[in-house]
Parts: sequence; C-alpha cells; structure tokens
Amino acid sequence: MSCTAFKLRFGVIGTNFVSDWLLEGAAEDPRFEVAAIYSRSQDTANAFAEKHNIPHTLISLEKMASSPLIDAVYIASPTALHSEQAILFMEHGKHVLCEKPSASNVRELSRMIETAKKYDVVFMEAMKSTLMPGFKAVLQHLPEIGTVRRYFASYCQYSSRYDKLKAGEVMNAFKPELSNGAVMDLGIYTIYPLVVLWGRPLGISATGTLLSTGVDGQGAVNFEYEDKCATILYSKVADSLLPSEIQGEEGTIVIDKIQSPDRILLKYRNGISQDISVADRQNEYYYEVKEFIDLVQSGDRESSVNSHLNSLITLEIIDEVRRQLGVVYPADKN
Repeated sequence: MSCTAFKLRFGVIGTNFVSDWLLEGAAEDPRFEVAAIYSRSQDTANAFAEKHNIPHTLISLEKMASSPLIDAVYIASPTALHSEQAILFMEHGKHVLCEKPSASNVRELSRMIETAKKYDVVFMEAMKSTLMPGFKAVLQHLPEIGTVRRYFASYCQYSSRYDKLKAGEVMNAFKPELSNGAVMDLGIYTIYPLVVLWGRPLGISATGTLLSTGVDGQGAVNFEYEDKCATILYSKVADSLLPSEIQGEEGTIVIDKIQSPDRILLKYRNGISQDISVADRQNEYYYEVKEFIDLVQSGDRESSVNSHLNSLITLEIIDEVRRQLGVVYPADKN
C-alpha cells in the first residue's frame, strides 16, 4: 500500500526580503510547499511568483483565505496588519505562521490567540532564534553555570533606512502607523529568549531615544527577577559588537548573536572554556518552519517554546517599554 508524503501548502503574504529568507529556509523541509502569493499589486505578485516558482497569485486576501489551494499562511506584512490578516485566515480554518512581532500590542495578540483556539488551528510567532540549535544548546548547558545571576543581550544594528530618514524620507521601518520602531524590530530578539528562559519579570525600567516620527531608534531596558537581573540593549541608529551573556555563579555562557545564536562558548570560573556551538546547522529560517509543520502534522496547536504565553509576555514587556518611552501607535487607540 502506497503512502502519500505529508505536504503543508502555504500561502505567503508579503513580498519583501524577509519572505525571501523564509522561503529559502523552508525549502529545506520537504513537507513545505508554497502554493500562492498575495500582493496588493498583480505585477508585484507576478514578479515574486516567478522568482520563487509559485503557481498561484492573488490580490484579494479574502479569496486567499477561503481558497482550497492552501492549508496555512505565512504573514510577513507590516506589523500593524498582522492581527486583522491572521484572524481572517484563522476564521477560514487556515493555520498561521506570523512574523515577529506577532501584533502591535497585547490586546491584538490576545484576540489572535482566542481566534486560534476557537477555530482549532495552529498559530505561532515566527521567532527563529529560540528554535535554533544554538539556543537549544544554551538550554542544555544552562545548569552547568550554577545559579544564574544576570542575563545580558545586545542587538544594535545601524539601519540604512535611518540615513533616508535623516535625509527627510520616512521609510516603513520608522512609521508608527505600521507599528514599527527599534524595539519591535530588533529589541524583541533580546526579549523573547529572556521570556522563554525565565518568564515574566517583576519589574521593568526603560530608557531610549525617540526619532522624528515618534518611534524609538534605540533603547536600554533593565529587568528585575526574584534572584537575578537582566539588561538588554537594542538600536537601529548605532552598531554594537558586544556578544550576549548568561552569567552564573559557576560560569558564563557567551552567545555571539542573540538574534541568530551560532557560536556559543561556556566559560567556567576555573578558566576552562568549552565550545558548545552546534556544527553543520541548516538555514536559520528552517527551524521555525519545521516547528510549525510539526505542530500541524502532529495535531498539536501550540509550540512549547514559541508558545502563546511567551509571545504574550514578550508583547506585554514591549508595550511597557513603549509606554515608558512614550511611543504610541495608532493601533493602540483602536
């Protein structure tokens, strides 16, 4: 008796470079199939479809959501559109892999999670780093550094779009109406692993720099936990070469890039160092797609790592950081 290999047919919303990256990684999972691309422009949809050999193009979200051509959707549109689009597709029984940050604020995300449960579909935030082998190595070796006392993470990367902003041209990356800014784009990479490791903090104190559009260009946030503290730095207006660290009483784990943990060192207090990096890993975007397809195939509805609760706590923190910095989005008023 023949057995048909499992395939999950995806629609894609978003024709930007993030979708390019995701599709490159997703191609490494034989269960992934991209069946359709949505764009507001037929020409743009056609060009993206030709680039990635996608058989169907649509310029109507409603038609894609109700289409029998797809089982799931990957959403890589501007953050301000995530909630409305995800809810539409879940109401039509489609599973949703939603690019980070999953929503503009906690209120939107709560509605998305409620919808996923109501329609019995998978909803997962596409936070790649916490599903990569490097982060799993951190989790595996964490007990070896003893009682953890401090988490420090930095993701500071000067944005070419900032040059255009200084020249008077406002790009999407700095538009509050799209729920953008540095903490949403880069800061989340430093916050999400912290939440996966230790959950909701007891206290948050944030400082930062606002840009002419009203969004944050950079920030520094301190977190209080019962027996440890944490500090994160993020920026789209300056670079940093600092690694990230988890400091314990018996040693320290040093992570080269918190947004894509690759080279990871375990340094004990006695001077011995151990390289706990994972060799021969796959494309960094493969792992979130694998996790998502695993959930659909197994009948589970929620990742144990990129869980609904972890995504909610992360957005709770970002909401509070924005409140302290004075960053307000139109989505906050809806």
